[in-house]
Amino acid sequence: MTLQQEIKVAVDAVVFGYESKGNLSVLLIKRGVEPYKNTWALPGGLVLENEALETAVKRELKEETGVTIDYLEQLYTFGKPKRDPRNRVISVSYFGLVRPNHFKIKADTDADEAQWFSVNDLPKLAFDHNTIFQTAEKRLKSKLLYQPIGFDLLSKEFPFSDLEHLYTTILGQDIDRRNFRKKIMSFGFVEATDKIQQVGSGRPAKLFKFNKQKYDALLDDGFYFDIKFV
Repeated sequence: MTLQQEIKVAVDAVVFGYESKGNLSVLLIKRGVEPYKNTWALPGGLVLENEALETAVKRELKEETGVTIDYLEQLYTFGKPKRDPRNRVISVSYFGLVRPNHFKIKADTDADEAQWFSVNDLPKLAFDHNTIFQTAEKRLKSKLLYQPIGFDLLSKEFPFSDLEHLYTTILGQDIDRRNFRKKIMSFGFVEATDKIQQVGSGRPAKLFKFNKQKYDALLDDGFYFDIKFV
């Protein structure tokens, strides 16, 4: 049997943004070329002939948005035959979580604009990018239940309420705060400091810090938080 293939490989990036006490957002670009010209989409594009997938997704993200991220986690491969009207394209998707204010976004190449959108108010996206986004959001939420992530999104020293807010924002539900605090503290990678923070006229809050060394020591065993919701 003679095998004929004209399949192209692309990469797409779902970059979530989170600010302390803020909302969860995602980085989108407005396409400047057909198909789907003037439609919002995830940053991404075709992989070059001799280019690694990881190199390609970082290049496309940098070219289209100006954002550079050291770590993007591979999410899923999307390959339905008609997902791209031009030709057969298989997309390997990635996702990451960053602080938007750490980057100055700037659209370039085939992107006319780059912008952060609240995950609760997304426009209709080009191709099957809404499905890719939904898959990434689901993965991010499930990941919080077995592996703590996002400590680099908090200040070096933070009130425990900031960590609670991070979880409630991403999970989209109110958590049982007492159970959550007990569970987190039992692992030993969040430590109390001798400092307090005074915000307005409210009660002073003790500050905590993340112990990455203890976290890395536990990482191989995995985590399961069994978070209880209100």
